[in-house]
Amino acid sequence: MHLSGNEGIENKIFVVTGGLGFVGSALCLELVRRRAHQVRAFDLRPESPWSHDLRRQGVSCIQGDVSKKQVVENALRGADCVFHLASFGMSGKEMLQYGRVDEININGTCHVLDACLEHGVKRLVYVSTYNVVFGGKEIVNGNEALPYFPIDDHVDPYGRSKSIAEQLVLKSNGRPFKNKKGKLYSCAIRPAAIYGPGEERHLPRIVKLAKLGLLPFKIGATNVKSDWVYVDNLVMALLLASMGLLDDIPGREGQPVAAGQPYFISDGYPVNSFEFIRPLLNGLDYDLPKLSLEVRQALLLGKLFRVFYSFLYPLLRREWLPQPLILPAEVYKVGVTHYFSIHKATEELGYRPMVSPQEGMATTMAYWKERKRTTLDGPTLYTWLFAVIVMTIVSCAIYMPDIGPVPIFRTITLFFFRSIRTARVVALFCAAAHIVEAVYAWKLARKFDPGNARGWFWQTLAIGIFSLRYMLKRAQK
Repeated sequence: MHLSGNEGIENKIFVVTGGLGFVGSALCLELVRRRAHQVRAFDLRPESPWSHDLRRQGVSCIQGDVSKKQVVENALRGADCVFHLASFGMSGKEMLQYGRVDEININGTCHVLDACLEHGVKRLVYVSTYNVVFGGKEIVNGNEALPYFPIDDHVDPYGRSKSIAEQLVLKSNGRPFKNKKGKLYSCAIRPAAIYGPGEERHLPRIVKLAKLGLLPFKIGATNVKSDWVYVDNLVMALLLASMGLLDDIPGREGQPVAAGQPYFISDGYPVNSFEFIRPLLNGLDYDLPKLSLEVRQALLLGKLFRVFYSFLYPLLRREWLPQPLILPAEVYKVGVTHYFSIHKATEELGYRPMVSPQEGMATTMAYWKERKRTTLDGPTLYTWLFAVIVMTIVSCAIYMPDIGPVPIFRTITLFFFRSIRTARVVALFCAAAHIVEAVYAWKLARKFDPGNARGWFWQTLAIGIFSLRYMLKRAQK
């Protein structure tokens, strides 16, 4: 396919669901740059790290939920092309919210399809995932001829829901509009793991775990490979896919080249995931995993972690509590070889990665180094554990009777503080500082995480007040 750079874009109206996200915002800005008449970013969030820049560039930001049919219809009215990126449940805690995953990924896609047919939207580009064909079994240089992974065999609701949604989108290709004047043409893009400056899903979790010292294991053999795709390359693929759905190209007959087709998109360089992130972690002075686990061992460890989190997380409800790669789908992503050919996208869409993996990682590293420079690095988990152990020893030494190991704790405390009185003053100061911390954490949470602000405040304040009150009572005695 050989078209001009702005074919089907200039003077057209576009809607990008999930438009305030990492990829969605990059796509919106590129559409504006290519002189689209109007770009609408439809997203559940009212704000994101990119929303200010989007509005400044003239993008219309529409807050709404794709699971609400009427809201979707209002957002898509008058559009020439829709990029459907909105999804839920790819990673983290979202993966366990099965009902919400189906509500967004399946029902939301149905609403987008209905709105396209209702309002005569000619082109729909659906952002899918390679998980529609991958479920833990090795795939080497796979292509679009691979069958869908059996629905009932998916190990996570995300892959299953995306598979159902993709099939709905592709089967809707060629359906006539409700007014019978024209047809809907649709295709699906299956991107690899996405990276780039500001990426929200993969690298932040990896960096956070490495910072806390919770990235001790490599999973799978060193020859395990998978695909990655730089954000600019993915945006280009999406634009080419939209051009591949044009039905008014002079000299071309029949349905558009991309109509009803899926495409795998990556940088074209499969690599071991841990080797891929090595330059990033080295550049940030974080430790790389030194030990290795087989996939079978990682799955067993994941089951133990899942039981642990099912009890611990509801009790703490703290957003800083890390979530390691504990679910089977996450283990398979890094522990089993699965990479795909981009030959079909190259031949039919004209897709060629503009940014090499080396260039993409260099840009990503520069972003993370700047982020590390402008924000304070927190302590590792081992530092937290050390602090908790020390606080426990001191508290037992100054307030508990001589039972069990308390005499030993008191001896250790006296060695450092010289007197119980000094230790009590330090403990009182720490409890008061905890209350100050509660107020500060509450103010920060109101700005950056309003949904959890109240929990942060009351939990931290309660601990501080309880500790302070208990210590004062003991001091009076």
